[in-house]
Amino acid sequence: MAGPIGSIVPGSARAATLERVDDNFVGCFTAMASPCEALIDTDDRAEARALVKIAEQEALRIERKFSRYRSDNIVHRINHSGGRPVRVDEETALLINYTVACYEMSDGMFDITSGVLRRVWKFDGSDRVPTEDAVREVLRNVGWRRVTWEDATLTMPSGMEIDLGGVGKEYAVDHAAALIAARTERAFLLNFGGDLYASGWRRGERPWSVGVDDPGRTGEAAIYRIDFSSGGLTTSGDARRFVLHKGRRLGHILNPKTGWPVEDAPRSVTVLGSTCLEAGSLSTLACLQGPRAHDFLQEHGVRFWIL
Repeated sequence: MAGPIGSIVPGSARAATLERVDDNFVGCFTAMASPCEALIDTDDRAEARALVKIAEQEALRIERKFSRYRSDNIVHRINHSGGRPVRVDEETALLINYTVACYEMSDGMFDITSGVLRRVWKFDGSDRVPTEDAVREVLRNVGWRRVTWEDATLTMPSGMEIDLGGVGKEYAVDHAAALIAARTERAFLLNFGGDLYASGWRRGERPWSVGVDDPGRTGEAAIYRIDFSSGGLTTSGDARRFVLHKGRRLGHILNPKTGWPVEDAPRSVTVLGSTCLEAGSLSTLACLQGPRAHDFLQEHGVRFWIL
């Protein structure tokens, strides 16, 4: 799945900063274990500071509510329910319903119960790979088909968990963007750990320009740049999270049916959608399609770039 809704690493949290870069104000903060920034196309520092604060507060709200690392939210209550039914609020129900639609669209490949596979997989660039027995043991707790979900109430067997990391960061981007758009007509760009949303053309009818990393050369300059004016832009792939196994590089996107990385998946899939959530879901679903990624995205009629 795409990047997780993580907790802020202890000691890494810092207050948002704001500086002028060219003709934008750029606000930076940390949320969901990721560097985040908001670029505001304005000359008004006070306005920019207020809009960056909106983005930061919404990102932190969603992190608090949906991070699987916390012990005081709805995800923790579900994951520690011991097989008992848990009724959820409207926002949580909407997000779970969205993941169910992704599950059905992907023939079960997008599965929010597959996060438990992290217990055996550590995509740290090393050659440490779990045994087949270890993977098989964890797979006993994977499978949305074993969950009962009706009337905003979720019941799943003891030992199973949900992880909303496959949609959480993108969802946060879209919600923060909606709040900012309600406050200003200025153009802006949000970037939460590589998941982006642009609100429209910058002054002078200029697009936003974004670089996409070469997944094979960490730390190198962008392999190509994308100019766009509006919508969500996300990239899924193995640029940062992978392991080496028998001379092959295995990316972090796992097949929930086998417990192993998806075979013959693209190194990188970038999608431009109407929202960040749409773009992120389609880029992840494309990777889960393996060698069919190109055809899958063509069928959905979005702009995309595959490596």
